Amino acid sequence: MGAHARAPAKNRTTTAMTSPSSTASGQPTAVNSYSWKALCGSAVGYAMDGFDLLILGFMLTAISADLNLTPGQAGSLVTWTLIGAVFGGIVFGALSDRYGRIRVLTWTIVLFAVFTGLCAFATGYWDLLVYRTIAGIGLGGEFGIGMALAAEAWPARHRARVSSYVALGWQVGVLGAALLTPLLLPLIGWRGMFLVGVIPALVAWFIRHKIHEPEVFVRKPTAPKASRFEAFRLLVKDKATAKVSLGVIVLTSVQNFGYYGIMIWMPSFLSKQLGFSLTKSSMWTAVTIVGMMAGIWIFGQLADRIGRKPSFLLFQLGAVIMVLTYAQLSDPIAMLWAGAVLGMFVNGMMGGYGAVMSEAYPTEARATAQNVLFNIGRGVGGLGPVVVGAVAMGYGFQMAIALLAAIYVIDMIATALLIPELKGKELH
Repeated sequence: MGAHARAPAKNRTTTAMTSPSSTASGQPTAVNSYSWKALCGSAVGYAMDGFDLLILGFMLTAISADLNLTPGQAGSLVTWTLIGAVFGGIVFGALSDRYGRIRVLTWTIVLFAVFTGLCAFATGYWDLLVYRTIAGIGLGGEFGIGMALAAEAWPARHRARVSSYVALGWQVGVLGAALLTPLLLPLIGWRGMFLVGVIPALVAWFIRHKIHEPEVFVRKPTAPKASRFEAFRLLVKDKATAKVSLGVIVLTSVQNFGYYGIMIWMPSFLSKQLGFSLTKSSMWTAVTIVGMMAGIWIFGQLADRIGRKPSFLLFQLGAVIMVLTYAQLSDPIAMLWAGAVLGMFVNGMMGGYGAVMSEAYPTEARATAQNVLFNIGRGVGGLGPVVVGAVAMGYGFQMAIALLAAIYVIDMIATALLIPELKGKELH
């Protein structure tokens, strides 16, 4: 039996009450309280993702000292958290397309909260590694399912903006971790910080406990005999769909490649090549993150007004220009302000992927598409620091940064040839 047939009574009642303000497929035509709750639940979940990964980075030194970990073991805690997130994203995305957004997001929150809490009581490397990996699996579903939920809960005219607000959740989580960890870590230690990391999960669980499944999901066609792999098949069901999937993979790969390539190596570039102090490098990082947040917000506003495709091309061109310009600068003040503009163009496109993927795939595969395609991009983009580092060693940091411009040219070609304009499309 389809998941929608098992929807609780309150879901069916709410559907009946809200149907006059929704399309035939269940897509809302007006913003209501459910829309805001779905957005908050999705954004808080993604903030939890960013917060968790950054506090782990801050705590590695303290954890290593307390548990006598080698540098390799400490680094593997991050690696296996990310591996768990990729696995969880793919599995939970498909499960949410089959059983429901809210139900599966609740599973992911419980999994994350329990095993993050257990990290506080770890006695050695191996049990901590297991806890971190399983907590990562819980984290994995947050991005894609949250994006699908928000897109399904808001009218089409607001879809890109709402997707950008969910994406901003990650940056808010990162900023919160950057501000809170230096203050709390000396007071409560790394074990206490893991318990603090459970708080966003509890907030997300509370918000989601108050909302029901989106009407679009509840009304989706029944497919009792559908294969468990049906959602994956729908990503390449025909030539046109496969073309879009390839385009999204290129876009998300470039997004992650540029983001990690710049954010991992730029502080080192500023320090070694230009003699920036740690304070100046940290200030650059903070200003760049603020620029990234502004870029995500601006992209969402723009994409709902002029369309997804023109917005992507504009930001990709801006990224090419700013990367090339930035590589030529040496004045600290100029680099500080240019860093904010660079961050705006390089990371602003995060505000559009959720909308494009929500519109390009049916309800039966929407969350699967979000998680599978973005995680493939994250895997490819993860090579960014390695490639940038190798080029920097052979030809210098400025050449490495300048060469990043080439990937955004590839991005523009992929957008022009592979990504359709779907602004205003009704979800189905």
